[in-house]
Amino acid sequence: MLFYEPLFLFLFGPAVYLIYLFFGEVRLRRAIILFAASVIFYAWSEPVFIFLVFASVGLDLYVARKIADAPDLLILRSEHSSRLEGGGGGSSSPSRFETRPSDAPQHEGDKERKLWLALGVVANLAILVYYKYTGFLALNLDALLKALTLPGINIPQIALPIGVSFIVFEKITYLVDVYRGITAPARRPLLYGLYVFFFPKLLAGPIIKYHDIARQFDAMPHADIDDFVIGFSRFMLGVVKKLLFADTLASGADLIFSRDVGSLGFAQAWAGVLFFTFQIYFDFSGYSDMAIGLARMFGFRLLENFNMPYVATSITDFWRRWHISLTSWIREYLYFPLGGNRRGEARTYLNLWICFFASGIWHGAAWTYIAWGAYNGVFLVLDRLFLVNRLQRLPDWLANIIAMIIVIVGWTFFRATSLSQAGALLALMATPWAQSSAPVAIPPEYVVVALIAAAICVAQRLSLYVKDFNWGSAAQRFALASNSALSMLFLAALAKGLADPFKPFIYFRF
Repeated sequence: MLFYEPLFLFLFGPAVYLIYLFFGEVRLRRAIILFAASVIFYAWSEPVFIFLVFASVGLDLYVARKIADAPDLLILRSEHSSRLEGGGGGSSSPSRFETRPSDAPQHEGDKERKLWLALGVVANLAILVYYKYTGFLALNLDALLKALTLPGINIPQIALPIGVSFIVFEKITYLVDVYRGITAPARRPLLYGLYVFFFPKLLAGPIIKYHDIARQFDAMPHADIDDFVIGFSRFMLGVVKKLLFADTLASGADLIFSRDVGSLGFAQAWAGVLFFTFQIYFDFSGYSDMAIGLARMFGFRLLENFNMPYVATSITDFWRRWHISLTSWIREYLYFPLGGNRRGEARTYLNLWICFFASGIWHGAAWTYIAWGAYNGVFLVLDRLFLVNRLQRLPDWLANIIAMIIVIVGWTFFRATSLSQAGALLALMATPWAQSSAPVAIPPEYVVVALIAAAICVAQRLSLYVKDFNWGSAAQRFALASNSALSMLFLAALAKGLADPFKPFIYFRF
């Protein structure tokens, strides 16, 4: 079930919201309504996989209780616990790979707690590996065996459940936080089940840490009119981004990437990659807007997941702004456990690269994603070595252009169907005199939408030069005009969505 499908917009969404408002007088009833709605929402698309998720939720609850009941569990300083355990709507600086905060938990888990944690983490990773990587591993093993003139193997066909990567990462977060003493085990199974299944963020994030949302789920706030207005406006913005921008740009990207690379030229190669560059931003930030908006309508505050990433002046800056929840997860649950920057410069560089290599693997079971992750890891290391300092000496606009070229090259790997296609496209993009042997007729509406998308990103960059400028404040200052424009665009987006075939969000397959 997609947020912008008629089934959700005109039946499921309104029905759940009205039931929540009018029958949720008490906290427990609100929690039950949201949990039931979330389970139905996910079961609509994954009626079989949901039983495995239920089983793994039960295992998480058991393992977390065992970790907490084991001896020598560290009791954190009260000020640290009160800051991390509750998870109000406040922001953090999640994407900077720096030294661990001085007040971070210095946990001393005994062997028993470590074994329980290992069991929980391995069980969750097993779900991810089986569903997401079994086919990829079997395919590559089959190719290797045949190259050695040995008999091949059967390649299993395993359907990838929607949102499995996000679900697994959040479940691991809960177990690790309990182990570290950052949060106590969920007081009721219902609250942890709601954390896992909460439908606004279920399919494609943002990745929520349990300690960032636990207090909100415990309080189960009752939505008010401000929550509805602010949340629905944000939801409308996400629908506009997805249907008017991302889906149109997706058609342009598909038009180029589906062609034989040998028939393309310099201009067509750049056009295809630029279509995708804007598509993935408007697609994923659009989903995040819908998720944050829907959660706000029910009274919950989710942390932001994007902060104008295409104004970045380095790759480090880009990852502070892009998919903030994933970068935060990598920092806290992979980079720090690897040692962060506390074991010397060489180890710091290796840790950075490993983190983004792993990010590439997380994004998809294909060599193109692995190459994309390794590529980003290299540039994060180069940033730390010298590149950031060099870029800081340049005008911001020039550093932004250089950073965006690096990002765009990375997106080429991300979108390509194979490493050979990515390499051929990059070769064309570096050859201005390359001519197309079969001209591609790009519909003018694709070009117009791409130009508007580019203008929006340029406006974001220009807004940084205006003192104390904030897009949200500007929208409130001109509320009538901005809300009227947003409403008209929302209606246009719905009309387009009803007329054209639905295109799933890019991150659904992750």
